[in-house]
Amino acid sequence: MAAKKKTAKKSLKSKSKSKSLPQRSEVAVSDTWDLASLYDSPEAWEKDFAKLAKKEKGFEKFKGTLAESGAALAACLKFDLDVDRLLERVGTYAFLKTTENQADDDSQRRIARYQSVGSKLGQAASYISPEIQSIPGKRLAELLEEKPMKPYRLMVERLTRFKKFTLSKKEERILAMQSEMSSAAGQAFRQLLDADMKFGTLKNEKGEEVELANSNLSEFFQSSDRNVRKTAFHQYYAQFKGHENTLAATLSGSIQRDVYYAKVRGYDSAIHQALYADDVPQSVYDNLIESVHNHLPALHRYYELRRRKMKLRDIHHYDTYVPILSEIKSRHTWDEGVESIMDALIPLGTEYCDVLKDGLTKARWSDRYPNAGKQSGAFSCGTFDGAPYILMNYKPDVLDDVFTLAHEAGHSMHSYYSAGNQPYQYYNYTIFVAEVASTFNEQLLSQYMQENAGDDRERAYLVNRDIDAIRGTIIRQTMFAEFEKITHAMCEAGEPLTVRSFQEAYLELLKKYFGPNFVIDDDLSLECFRIPHFYRAFYVYKYATGLSAAIALSKRVLNGGASELNDYLTFLKGGCSKYPLDLLRDAGVDMEQPTAVETALTHFEGLVDELDTLL
Repeated sequence: MAAKKKTAKKSLKSKSKSKSLPQRSEVAVSDTWDLASLYDSPEAWEKDFAKLAKKEKGFEKFKGTLAESGAALAACLKFDLDVDRLLERVGTYAFLKTTENQADDDSQRRIARYQSVGSKLGQAASYISPEIQSIPGKRLAELLEEKPMKPYRLMVERLTRFKKFTLSKKEERILAMQSEMSSAAGQAFRQLLDADMKFGTLKNEKGEEVELANSNLSEFFQSSDRNVRKTAFHQYYAQFKGHENTLAATLSGSIQRDVYYAKVRGYDSAIHQALYADDVPQSVYDNLIESVHNHLPALHRYYELRRRKMKLRDIHHYDTYVPILSEIKSRHTWDEGVESIMDALIPLGTEYCDVLKDGLTKARWSDRYPNAGKQSGAFSCGTFDGAPYILMNYKPDVLDDVFTLAHEAGHSMHSYYSAGNQPYQYYNYTIFVAEVASTFNEQLLSQYMQENAGDDRERAYLVNRDIDAIRGTIIRQTMFAEFEKITHAMCEAGEPLTVRSFQEAYLELLKKYFGPNFVIDDDLSLECFRIPHFYRAFYVYKYATGLSAAIALSKRVLNGGASELNDYLTFLKGGCSKYPLDLLRDAGVDMEQPTAVETALTHFEGLVDELDTLL
């Protein structure tokens, strides 16, 4: 009895203390990633960094020789690729170390040194593209037919597509010298968001005082206590209100950078430049927005359904993330989450599952849990020579984190297969196809969990999550894509990008997407300043097209046989050996047609109907 009383007292005492995120040094090694596939120590990194720094002079000997012979051109391209490969390895390690703790001085110095040497190497290599572009077409065709050029033919053919947008050698060198400066806005945003902005603490639904941070905001939004959700929302955005002018300036700087580079190179617009590299026509982007607009009534119906089922007088943004059946608790430890993912991915075959399971457990591909100063969110970071690492901020009580892990695992396996089946110059797949591989895994996990639900209420809980996943990945990301299109067009038209103009443009989209019966708090217009992807413009639409393609391909694999599975695995192995739309066509879906997006949104409508019936 005495032991029980002591335990109870200790438990009560712990509730009165503020729960702070652990310092990086306090995190168990088994819960962190093992970066040894890149470098087993900072000292090993220093050795390769020293080698890299000496490569700059090596570019000089190839100048003026590229049209002499296929062998001469191939030698230059090989040297450039070898340098780039080493740069990727050095840079990836430096980047991953910064994400462990954004405030760590050693990591910040390391990434700054990498960026500096990368800029110098970019300058040294800046003549290659214009020199190749200047080779007369007939002579270039002759060079490409020579045996030494066989491994590089496709990359040169792709390069010559940019001939009309390539400047003189001197101008290209000037642009290369701007690389560090051009990333300043994005870096300032990340430092402000992850290191400098402090959001304080608040009590969760258990009465515990918990630190609020970017990495655990979603946990508060999924609280069953509406007061907790509301307090977290306003407390979080109070920091954005306090920094709105700085944030508007950084976002404006990022957009102006995009517009500047597009104008300098002669593209029609910033969006034209962004889509050109993937050979994606703007009709794909515009058709996505149009299709989503056409299906917004279903989204508005879902918000009304959510309001009714949650018995709310009105519905706010902070009411849209908590499960409607919030009394159903879902807890998955890391190991349990991995087990569920592996069971769901059985249709992808033994090799896929065995490699991934090892990566998520013994091989330590992933950095698992939040710690003080750690970069928020999640990502996969694959390289040609290292393991395909995954950053997580995993929370066992948040079901979405299991799906996030499945998502990032899809990216990592895409990297694993591409690096294992393509040469360096063709292994690094584009973001457009990357979002297919990741959301494909989410689709398999969603279907697996729904099929294995214990009763109608559990199934409703999972259908609700599926609806919110599609809402977040297709509809919400399309809203972001539309905001990027609007704000870049504003800049190109010479309109000022200010706190007010940003918020006004964003507010109009919020009204359109959330509908007439949704309460839009004033703070919500500040959301336009907190989306990290806005600093990599015209990226987010690929989430929407990716999930649309993934829904189609997952149904094709699940309803098909060995041939359909082989088509999909061949797609994963393709890297960038073809343009993304061609890779997807080979896998079984044509994204130049609206069919995939329409199918996904029709599926969304069906899920809304099912949820209404189940509840």
